[in-house]
Amino acid sequence: MILREPYLADSQRYQNQDKIYRRCGRSGVMLPKVSLGFWHNFGDADAYQRSRAITHYAFDHGVTHFDLANNYGPPYGAAEETLGRLMDEDFRPYRDELFIATKAGYDMWPGPYGDWGSRKYLFASLEQSLKRMKLDYVDLFYSHRYDPVTPLEETLQALVDIVKQGKALYVGISRWPLEALKTAKEYLAARDVPLLIYQDKLNLIEREPLDNGVLEYCAENGIGFISFSPLAQGLLTDRYLNGIPDDSRMTHSQFLRPENLTPELLAKLRTMSAEAQKNGQTLSDSALQWILNQRGVTSVLVGVSKVEQMEKNIKAVLGAG
Repeated sequence: MILREPYLADSQRYQNQDKIYRRCGRSGVMLPKVSLGFWHNFGDADAYQRSRAITHYAFDHGVTHFDLANNYGPPYGAAEETLGRLMDEDFRPYRDELFIATKAGYDMWPGPYGDWGSRKYLFASLEQSLKRMKLDYVDLFYSHRYDPVTPLEETLQALVDIVKQGKALYVGISRWPLEALKTAKEYLAARDVPLLIYQDKLNLIEREPLDNGVLEYCAENGIGFISFSPLAQGLLTDRYLNGIPDDSRMTHSQFLRPENLTPELLAKLRTMSAEAQKNGQTLSDSALQWILNQRGVTSVLVGVSKVEQMEKNIKAVLGAG
């Protein structure tokens, strides 16, 4: 029998507190400028000990925000089960230092009640998520996507009631259109459950929240903003500047395919990399800092497969204002 050493978090994990954290909108919540996403690398196909090492390193360096969703894996639910194991084995003593988020909105189980934004789906999904994660509540619960059919009032009232029942402390929305975001903000505020945060894809390649007014609205109305895929799934690193490595995400992921790396995009990436080097930075450093320098951005949400990547991302954000 192999005895595992108990996890003791680094006593110096908050020594750079003034550099690591930002206020989330006009709330009392401080989030790390870089947050850890469980979308990739925390499912059944991934080595648990590697996931454990990544989360240890992140928390040891002040990354207190873990971002999940019901269908992260693969298979669906596996990332939340990984977090549940981590809670039991390592993080239970630190629960009050963690800010844990999960979501519901995409396909999760068969039939008409396992998708989109109905009250039934949101409540059932969160109950399942709490069981998988071995938690009594989450700090943040998101509507993961806009539902064009279910009345917004039904989805939003479910979020209100989830908070009122103590199953989540805060609520957020992800990738809702601007007009729906405005409705959400007013509806929730009128019921004393302010909209804490909005999550969307924002990076040097994909700038929709800047172009469509969402980021400006969040900044003007005290709503936090967190960017997922800040490095465009690795495109905004030096990983693909000289071809597609055999062990890269592009060779095996359904979300990032070789045809995405067009000659035009490759030329653009090389130009951005050269500009970053002139400033003494890597392309990924420049990409993360660019996002964090946008008005209204609270945090960037990174997915990593190695401790070294987490280390690099943390160092990059320490240089952002």
